[in-house]
Amino acid sequence: MPMEIFDHKKISEIKEKERIMKIIHRHWFDIFKQFILIVFMSLILIGSLSSFPYFFSVLQEQSYYNIFIFFENIFAIFIWIFIFFVWIDYYFDIWIITSEKIINVEQKGLFIRSLSELKFERIQDVTVEVTGIIPTMLNYGDVYIQTAGEKERFVFRRIPDPYAIKDMIMALQKEQIKEETNELGEVIRKEIHKEIA
Repeated sequence: MPMEIFDHKKISEIKEKERIMKIIHRHWFDIFKQFILIVFMSLILIGSLSSFPYFFSVLQEQSYYNIFIFFENIFAIFIWIFIFFVWIDYYFDIWIITSEKIINVEQKGLFIRSLSELKFERIQDVTVEVTGIIPTMLNYGDVYIQTAGEKERFVFRRIPDPYAIKDMIMALQKEQIKEETNELGEVIRKEIHKEIA
C-alpha cells in the first residue's frame, strides 16, 4: 500500500516531524476465511440457477421463472454487497505505527470510522497472543497493549507477524523514553547554566 495515502493531510494526527514506521492490516487469512463463505454462497447461486428449473417443473412457466430469476438476482446483489463490506472492513481497518505513537483507524460499516491514538509513554505492557494451529503456522495473532489511561487495552486483531510488531513497539517506546530523558536533561542543564551565570 502506498505510504502517500497516509500523509499528514489525510490523517491529521500525524505531525510533520513524525515518521511512519509501519502500516498494518489484518492478516490475509482473515479476509480469506470470509471469502470462503462468499464462494460457498456463489456456488449456491450458480447451482440453484442451473438445477432448480430441472427439478421444479413449476419453474417452466415464464411467470414463475421470472419470479425465480428476480430472487436469484436479489441473492446475487446480496453477495456483491457482502463482498464490498468485507473488503471495506479489511482495507480500512489499519494500525499505523509512527515514531511517536500508534494510530488505530477502525472502519465500522460504510459511514462510521473511529480513530484513536496511543502515545508510547502511556504504554505499560505489550502482550502477544497466537491461538490455534493455523495462526501459529501462518504467523498471525493479536497484540494487546496495556495502557495507563481510560482505555485500558489497545488491541491489534489478527495481524501478521505479531512478535515483530511487539518488538518494534517496545523498541520505539524505549527510544521515545530515551529522547524525553535527553530533552529533560538538556532543559535541566540550561537551567543550571542560567543559575550559574
